[in-house]
Amino acid sequence: MKSQFVCAMLLSASPFLCWAQSCEITVESGDTMRFSERSISVPKSCETFKVTLKHTGHMPKTAMGHNWVLGKSSEIDAIIKEGQAAGRENDFLKPDDERIIAKTALIGGGESADTTITASKLKAGESYTFICSYPGHWSMMRGTLKLEA
Repeated sequence: MKSQFVCAMLLSASPFLCWAQSCEITVESGDTMRFSERSISVPKSCETFKVTLKHTGHMPKTAMGHNWVLGKSSEIDAIIKEGQAAGRENDFLKPDDERIIAKTALIGGGESADTTITASKLKAGESYTFICSYPGHWSMMRGTLKLEA
C-alpha cells in the first residue's frame, strides 16, 4: 500500500517536472571523435545556456583534443578554414573571431570545459552548427543548435 501511494504521488507530480526547462547541457566526447549530442534545442525562456564539454577518453589534447565551437551554419566552413591556419597555439580558432558565438577550450581525456551562450545572440529560425575545431574532427564532430520558437 505504501509503495502504491509513493507511485501515485510521483505520477501526479510528473507533469510539473516535465514543464521545467533546463538551460544547460553536458556534451560528451571521447577518443572516437563523436559528440554525444547531434542536436541541441535552447528553450526560449533561457537568458543564458551553458554547454559543458566532457572528454571521456584517455588521450591527451595534443593527440585527440576536443572543443565545442558554435557559429551560424552559413559561416562554419570559414570558421574552420581560418581556424586551421591559426594553429594549435590558438586551439585551431582564429583569435577574436566575431563569427564564433560560443566556444570551449581545447581539452584532452578526462578533462571538461564549459561555455555560456547568451540567448539574445541567437535568433529563432536561424541555423547554427557546433563543431570540434581540432584538425580533421569537424567532419564527424558536428551537430545543430536551434533556439526554440
